[in-house]
Amino acid sequence: MTDLRIGNRTFKLPQSRTLRIVVGVALIIGGILGFLPIVGFWMIPLGLLVLSQEFHLVRRWRRRAIVKWGRHKQRRDRKADLEDEYYD
Repeated sequence: MTDLRIGNRTFKLPQSRTLRIVVGVALIIGGILGFLPIVGFWMIPLGLLVLSQEFHLVRRWRRRAIVKWGRHKQRRDRKADLEDEYYD
């Protein structure tokens, strides 16, 4: 089975490539209907994560987002350290 890692959690995806694509597309379509009860806009990024296992373009978007998030986190941590030194 294909695993999807988000943070420190791991989710199992179906082994069939076709089924993974169907699940990803269904999540995105459900996210578009996010104004309805139960489904929500949170389903769009989840669908993109599932599809990133299959398509190079979506995988590239995911990797760029991870790199940007890491840089943002480093910058925020560095700024917090500088503020701590200033107040000491």
